[in-house]
Amino acid sequence: MRPIRGITYKLISVAMFITMSSLVKSVSDTIPPGEAVFFRSFFAMPVILVWLAFRRELKTGLRVSKPLGHFWRGLVGTTSMGMGFAALAFLPLPEVTAIGYAAPLLVVIFASMFLGEDVRVFRLSAVFAGLAGVMIVLSPRLSVGADVTTGEAFGAMLALTGAVCAALAQVTVRKLVATEQTAAIVFWFSFTAAGLGLLTLPFGWAMPSPTEAVTLVLMGLIGGVGQIFLTSSYREADASLVAPFDYASMLLALAIGYWVFGEVPTGTMLIGASIVVSAGIFIIWRERQLGLERAKQRKAMSPQG
Repeated sequence: MRPIRGITYKLISVAMFITMSSLVKSVSDTIPPGEAVFFRSFFAMPVILVWLAFRRELKTGLRVSKPLGHFWRGLVGTTSMGMGFAALAFLPLPEVTAIGYAAPLLVVIFASMFLGEDVRVFRLSAVFAGLAGVMIVLSPRLSVGADVTTGEAFGAMLALTGAVCAALAQVTVRKLVATEQTAAIVFWFSFTAAGLGLLTLPFGWAMPSPTEAVTLVLMGLIGGVGQIFLTSSYREADASLVAPFDYASMLLALAIGYWVFGEVPTGTMLIGASIVVSAGIFIIWRERQLGLERAKQRKAMSPQG
């Protein structure tokens, strides 16, 4: 394990994904979400294939034993991606990022419902606190009688639905990792997402300008590189160590939103986001503590202990 390298890779992946989201937002006024999903996924595949070839995992990395599991993960993951891309057309980048933080909180609930994982009062309390933070972020967009456009309210619902789908996708991944290679999960998700994105072609794709075309290709390439650094970060360090650095995306989103898109964060959004981030970090810390306790118990029960 090389923790410093793992953290570095994680931060690079976070920067890549926020940059990708910024590119999506820059063309969201003219490029439909389904078209953006296709380009983001299609042009990520060559990057992933080159990476697998470099690691000499091309043959084994694409082998699957549960194709239906990959399809389900691809379906809900692509829905999440499309919802998130669509939300960027209506809401500021930091706001969509903050609402997206609901996903790891919902994973705790869904893992208990669908995987039978034990969720105790400490984690459940953090989940509800975090979801309250999400509602604080959402509240200005959903307040009756407030100066809120229909588009903003619609964008808030898109972002929240995307977070729910992202949580379902992560629960599916938890099941897949028991039998599937990480490389296969990454590649076949991109393959499925590209296919599903292509199915939206009859619903009205836009002919991109040269600048937009370059932007769409860059989205895919950057997304593919980000996925590689994300996967590599978990090879180099424990998940409980690198996971909290996901929340660095909020700082980057605030900076890019302000300097690139002229988006000034509201106090309500910052308060809600702070609550969500705190709850997420607490859950990660609690998971680490429980993991250490289980390791001590296994050691005490072993014959060598």
